[in-house]
Amino acid sequence: METNKTRTVSEKKHVIGFYVSLFGAVLILLWIGALKFTLAEAQAIKPYIEHHPFSGWMYRAFSIQTVSNIVGMVEIIVAVLVLISLKVPSIKRYAGIGVCIIFSVTLSFLFTTPNIWRTVEWMPVTDFFILKDILLLGFGITLLETAKTNRHAN
Repeated sequence: METNKTRTVSEKKHVIGFYVSLFGAVLILLWIGALKFTLAEAQAIKPYIEHHPFSGWMYRAFSIQTVSNIVGMVEIIVAVLVLISLKVPSIKRYAGIGVCIIFSVTLSFLFTTPNIWRTVEWMPVTDFFILKDILLLGFGITLLETAKTNRHAN
C-alpha cells in the first residue's frame, strides 16, 4: 500500500520532470528560433523546407532569409507562449498545439527530404539532430494533456 509520503515524493518527481522538459523545450525553441535569423541557418534549413509539401511554396514567395526568419519567429512565439502558460493556464492548450505542430513538421522532414536516409554498413542513419524532436513532440502532447486536465479541474 502506497503511503501519502511516497505518493507526495512521486508527485514531486513528476512535477520536476515536467518542468525540466518544459524549460528544456523553451530553451531549444528560443535558441534554434534565434539561429534562424543567421544566414548559415537559413541556408541549412533550405533543403528541408523546400522539399516539404506544406512549406516548399514559401521560397517562391520569399527569400531564403525571410523564410528562415518566419520559421524562427514561429519558434520564438511558441516558446514565449509556453512560458506565459505557466502563469496563464488558458494559453497552455495553444502552446501545446504549437509545440506539437513544430516538432511534427520537423519530424516529417525525415520522410520528405531527399537523401536524408543513408546506410553505414547495414545500419540506416539520418540527420540525428532531427530525432530529438520525438522527445519534444512527446512534451507537446504532455502539455496538451495537462491543459485538458487543468480545464476539467476548474
